[in-house]
Amino acid sequence: MARQDNAIDVRNAVKRYGSFTALKEVSLSIKDNEFFTLLGPSGCGKTTLLRMIAGFEDVSHGSIHLYGQEIENLPPNQRPVNTVFQSYALFPHLNVLDNVAFGVEMKGASQSEARSKARQMLELVQLSDFSARKPSQLSGGQQQRVALARALAPQPKVLLLDEPLSALDLKLRKAMQLELKHLQRETGITFIFVTHDQEEALTMSDRIAVMSAGELQQLGTPREIYESPRNVFVADFIGETNLLTVVVKEIRDGNAICQLDGGHELHCNEVAGIGVGSSVHLSLRPERVFISDKPRESKSLQGKVSENIFIGTDITTIVNLTDGPTFTVRTSNSDRGSKGIFEPGSDVYVNMEPGAARLLID
Repeated sequence: MARQDNAIDVRNAVKRYGSFTALKEVSLSIKDNEFFTLLGPSGCGKTTLLRMIAGFEDVSHGSIHLYGQEIENLPPNQRPVNTVFQSYALFPHLNVLDNVAFGVEMKGASQSEARSKARQMLELVQLSDFSARKPSQLSGGQQQRVALARALAPQPKVLLLDEPLSALDLKLRKAMQLELKHLQRETGITFIFVTHDQEEALTMSDRIAVMSAGELQQLGTPREIYESPRNVFVADFIGETNLLTVVVKEIRDGNAICQLDGGHELHCNEVAGIGVGSSVHLSLRPERVFISDKPRESKSLQGKVSENIFIGTDITTIVNLTDGPTFTVRTSNSDRGSKGIFEPGSDVYVNMEPGAARLLID
C-alpha cells in the first residue's frame, strides 16, 4: 500500500515495448524532500522509469503513486511534477524572464504574477541580471540554471532531472552539482535525478537506486552503496574495486575465511546464503589497502610492485601477488610519506583495513 508521506511509490512497475521488457517488476519508495538518484549504465531502464513518473510513458503493469494518489492514468500536464531535460528545451524567441514565467502562466496565473514568480526563481539561481537576455546569449551553465528556474517556478511537488549536467564541462558540472543540492534543500522539493555518473550520484544524493538491465540492483545511501555493495554489478559499477574470486573455507563468529587463487587467505564479512565451499567474488576498495616492506600481521599477502601511476591527488600502485591475483592499491598523495611508495620490482606485503573485504552475491 502506498504511503501518503512518500513523494513517490513505485510498485511492481513493468514497461514493455512489444516483446522487449525495459523495466522488470521495479518497486521503490522516494521520500518527501529527498534528493533521490536513479543510477546505471545506458539502457538500464532509469530514464524509462523517470518518463513513467512524468507520464511520458505508460505503465505496462504495476502502479505509481504520488503522495498516496495513483497517477499512472493522469496525463503529464495534470501531474504535479516538472522535468528538466538534458537539452534544456528553452524557447529561443523568449527572453530569460519570459522563459521562466511561461509555466506559471500556463497554470492560470496572470502575466504580472507569473513574472513576479519568475524574478524570485531567477534570484534563487543567481541570474537576476540576465532576465532580458535570450538563451543564445547565455553560456551552457547559465542556460541550465534558466531551465531549472523554469521547472521550479510552478512549484511542482516533484522535480525530475534527466541527466541535466551531461552537456557541461567537468569543472562546471562539479560546481552545478553543489548548486543543485543547495537548490533542493532551499526549495524543499523532492528531486529525482537520473545519471550514469557514479561520482555525481555519490556527491549529490540522499539515496541511490542502482539499476541494470531493467532491474533494481541495490537501494541505499551513498555510503551504503559504496562501502557495502550487494552484488558484483554494484561493486564493479560504483567506483574502483579489486574484484577477486574466492572460495569460502570457513565461517565463524560472523566472519568468513576465504581463499584466493594461489592459496592466499583473507578474512571477509559473512553473507546470508553464502556457505562453506561456495566460489564467489569479493570486493576490496583500493583505498582500504596499503602496502609495506614487512608483514604487519599474519594475514599480510606477499607480492611484487608492478607499476605506480600518478593521478594527482592519489598514487595507484599495481601489486602482483606471488602465485596469485593482482591488487590495486590507492595511496593519497598526502599519505605517501607515512604509508610508503615502493618502486616497481620491490617486494612488498599487501595489508588491508579490518572489514575492508566484502563478500558479494554473484
